[in-house]
Amino acid sequence: MRVETLPRLPRARFYGSWIASGPIVLILAQVVLSQDGAGPNPAKADVAGEAAVDCDVLLKDGLILDGSGTEGTLGHVAIRDERIVAVGDFQLGRAGRTIDCRGLVVAPGFIDLHSHSDGPIVKSATRGNVNFLTQGCTTVVTGNCGGGPINVDQYFEQVDESGAGTNIIHLLPQGALRNAVLGRENREPTPAELTRMCELADKAMQDGAWGMSTGLIYVPSSYAKTDEIIEIAKVVSRQGGVYASHIRGEGLELLDAVSEAIAIGREANLPVHVSHFKASGRDAWGTIRAAAELIDQARREGQTVTADQYPYIASSTSLEATLIPTWASAGGRSELHRRLRDEAEGKQIREAIAKRLALNERIVISAFDARRDFVGRELREIAAAENRDVVELVVEMHLQGSPRCVKFGMSEEDVRFAMQLPWVATASDGSAMVPSSDRPHPRSFGTFTRKLGMYAREEGVISLAHAVRSGSGLPADILKLQDRGYVRPGAWADLIVFDPQTVSDRATFDNPFQYSEGMRWVFVNGVPAIHEGTPTGALAGRALRHMPEATK
Repeated sequence: MRVETLPRLPRARFYGSWIASGPIVLILAQVVLSQDGAGPNPAKADVAGEAAVDCDVLLKDGLILDGSGTEGTLGHVAIRDERIVAVGDFQLGRAGRTIDCRGLVVAPGFIDLHSHSDGPIVKSATRGNVNFLTQGCTTVVTGNCGGGPINVDQYFEQVDESGAGTNIIHLLPQGALRNAVLGRENREPTPAELTRMCELADKAMQDGAWGMSTGLIYVPSSYAKTDEIIEIAKVVSRQGGVYASHIRGEGLELLDAVSEAIAIGREANLPVHVSHFKASGRDAWGTIRAAAELIDQARREGQTVTADQYPYIASSTSLEATLIPTWASAGGRSELHRRLRDEAEGKQIREAIAKRLALNERIVISAFDARRDFVGRELREIAAAENRDVVELVVEMHLQGSPRCVKFGMSEEDVRFAMQLPWVATASDGSAMVPSSDRPHPRSFGTFTRKLGMYAREEGVISLAHAVRSGSGLPADILKLQDRGYVRPGAWADLIVFDPQTVSDRATFDNPFQYSEGMRWVFVNGVPAIHEGTPTGALAGRALRHMPEATK
């Protein structure tokens, strides 16, 4: 066997600082050398014995940020048969291919905890999930905000039938579960209905769901009271699942909503995860600090509570969820239309719309099939151009279709505060997509690279190691994912190699269909999904099934 001794590598301390010189931005890394110039003992390969390592791919001489949040170490990573087989400094046997990673970062593939790719990931045009691969994502979590498939086994079979660009983890969506049993009725379930929801939840967990999600501002998820959610969460808890929630309010209701999520976790005895942690609406700015203290207090008392965020000051959802009170949507779209036309109920709905409009400075229409000319325009600007009252315009739009919007409602200061918290992960709240005539939120194309480029490199709000951990090791810990999210021997070879000087998001609110740049290589289960900056078209992702606690 040919044996090559790889050059001994000095350790590199990565400080998360950056030097700007004209238009060029350079990473500041310090190589710490001993007095004889040979350096300290380099990182040894974390493999048994001193045997030479054979591999299919060798990532050589990169700055390894392993997902733990610790400083980077110069070293090598060996991939064989879909797994990482060696990390650090080791004897090399045969290597199928060597990739020179000097000046580049080698890191775990990112895990997007909050994706809405449930439908797109099983469609031919979007199953490649290229807009997330170019951000460095190798796994995405679906079933969020209470929406998505509840037949987990069938969904996973669909994913595996044709493959996907990224791995897929799925949460049982409580809103869809409730809809399957109660429809869109605004009432408490009967004992038999609650039993049925618990039975379906148990089956979903047995079929491989990783937990349950709620979307408590959305119909019909919002119609569930706390006690109902707790009972279903107890089923999820028995199988070792997590409870992820788009909480019941993100404005002035934020503290009560966070408290409810914590209470559900405490009563059901399972980890709690708060989705897209933020304070929405100018009158709520700053309350995110009090909400963070509630979470910190729960953590000090022994609960497992975490959160995620996307690094933007705008959110995106349906115009209905933004402006229409949830009671008005009970019974479905036909009932909403009836209420909008009813004199008494219509008046109540219009009053609620007016109050919500007053709290939102800027709402931009992102999709509306009935009037494509509205897309990309601000709601009040459309009303002025149409010589219409803005409330009546909103009512008419809902009678014509289902508009979606981008809402600018967060403060930059709050966004920066949240990303520095050690228990806040990065998550997009986006979905797999290809360019279209819509104007979606840019988070589907730029969430993870925005953290790396803008907030770590350019502004120094967080270190690069922190940015990497928030998208890799931390999400893996939240999901109790044992063999992904870290660069270590034995883990699946979900790996990214990126240029720390150029990695960045390019997507904007005006031009959201811009792929991120700077990802040089992305491996999904050891297969190159991006090769020298270009997507390969590989569909090496697979459905990842959670193993119920009882069978572990």
